[in-house]
Amino acid sequence: MSSLDDGSVSEDKEANISGSVRKQGGWITFPFIAATLSGLLIGGWVWLMNLIVYLIEEFHIKNIDATQIANVLNGCLSMIPIVAAIISDSFLSRFTVLVICTGFAFLGTVFLTLTAIMRPQQCESGSSLCQNPTKVQLATLYAALTLATIGLGASRFTLATMGANQFDKPKDQGVFFNWFYFVNFGSAVISSIVIVYVEDSISWRLGFGLCVAANFVALVFFLLGNRFCRPDKPQGSPFTGLARVIVATFRKRNVKLSSKSGDYYIGNDKKNKIMAAMPTESFRFLNRAAQKTEGDINSDGSVAKPWRLCTIQQVEDLKTLMRIFPIWSTTIFLSTPIAIQATMVVLQALAMDRHLLLFKIPAGSFLVVVQLSNCITLALMDQFIFPAWRKLTGKSLTPLQRVGIGHGFIVLSMAIAALVETKRLKVAHDQDQNGAIVPMLGFWLFPQLLVQGIGDAFHFPGQITLYYQDFPVSLKGTATALVSTIIGVAFYVSTALVDLIRNVTGWLPDDINHGRLDNLYWTLAVIGMINLGYFLVCASFYKYQNVDKQVQLGDGETSQNA
Repeated sequence: MSSLDDGSVSEDKEANISGSVRKQGGWITFPFIAATLSGLLIGGWVWLMNLIVYLIEEFHIKNIDATQIANVLNGCLSMIPIVAAIISDSFLSRFTVLVICTGFAFLGTVFLTLTAIMRPQQCESGSSLCQNPTKVQLATLYAALTLATIGLGASRFTLATMGANQFDKPKDQGVFFNWFYFVNFGSAVISSIVIVYVEDSISWRLGFGLCVAANFVALVFFLLGNRFCRPDKPQGSPFTGLARVIVATFRKRNVKLSSKSGDYYIGNDKKNKIMAAMPTESFRFLNRAAQKTEGDINSDGSVAKPWRLCTIQQVEDLKTLMRIFPIWSTTIFLSTPIAIQATMVVLQALAMDRHLLLFKIPAGSFLVVVQLSNCITLALMDQFIFPAWRKLTGKSLTPLQRVGIGHGFIVLSMAIAALVETKRLKVAHDQDQNGAIVPMLGFWLFPQLLVQGIGDAFHFPGQITLYYQDFPVSLKGTATALVSTIIGVAFYVSTALVDLIRNVTGWLPDDINHGRLDNLYWTLAVIGMINLGYFLVCASFYKYQNVDKQVQLGDGETSQNA
């Protein structure tokens, strides 16, 4: 009787535990995730968007040098998420990583507020009497930017992965990513309009102080919402298994491949029993890593030589990454024009008439047009475009189709930017000669930014959906961070490209009115067209791993792999 009672009690406890786990996750977590993201973006996006203006006007740094600093920081901001993803997947939970990173973001904005207090003495624009910043002022500035970059960079995509993990169905995950990006860009809009105006028109100290408050609110909401979220535990470094596949393949390079399923190692984990007994035919040379040879397995079934024998699943995980890599590479030159335009538009705005009636629009706020366009497009996609596409074709718009459409809009944006800059330069030259012509209105920058926002709305969520759903389970965190890594690489490429053009041509002097920025935009448009062709070739050969299952199953239950 005692043993039966113990057993029943134990079963009840297990049932209660599983029941409590089932209540966690789902859409109840979204308000907390959205509030956390909003606080982080409102507190972090503003210093990023207005950084060039801050460096030029408050720290007396030259125009092009300020854009290069911004490019490097943007690159770091976008590369950090991959480090955060590896740490959260391998060593710490995502909750721990997010708490640490939110704390860094908070400290970074506190230090930025100090820089606004300690800044060099103000001077007239273009005056030779401007004081250069001291070593202490520069050290404080760089410390602030480092902390703020780590905090904002590591938190955004870690939060995206944590949010997507609250859902089981790929369809819900796709909807989550759409609204995640809607909140992302919506918060950027608020930050760009309100806080940038406060910084430019009232006080940099007050503006950075509002950033401190926003980051504090983000931390509070994240801690409050944690009880509703599914807990996650680090599974150990997934990259070790991938490295083992490469090493084992090399060590068995002379082994003849077998066609018998029994010759390949599935593993002792029960989860692996549902996997295929034979590795796929693509990249067949890697199959040697899972092929059993003499001495690979002990008598008890354990692996005797871990760096000589891998499971079929580990081999297939590496193959998945190799299939996605060409698609990933195409988005580097998709993001490079976006990175260059994000900095050059600020310089263009500074040289244009930014008045709206009695109100003067801050140069850093012009990029809000991209965010507004993005938000509107995402809302239209979710409510009208996607349903209309399904009615017309009977299928959902695939992630690769969305990325391809985004490619096209970004190329169009560069062409429009080139035409607008050609017109702006003509007006500026006429003004230099006659002295009475009013500078070109800044509103002429809106069309290129509107088109870029539409392109971003298609390709960013499309990429993150593709990577999250098709990446191996052990690399889900890395999957979402991969989008940010692309942007980081693009910013570094843009920095190198701008340096190259400055050294080889006369297109980018410190005063852009005496340069040919339009030629740079035309160059980016041509590169974008070539890259779009490369993408279409890669996409035509790519085969989805899990996205196809989502399309086939629709609103119904998804398969175990999905």
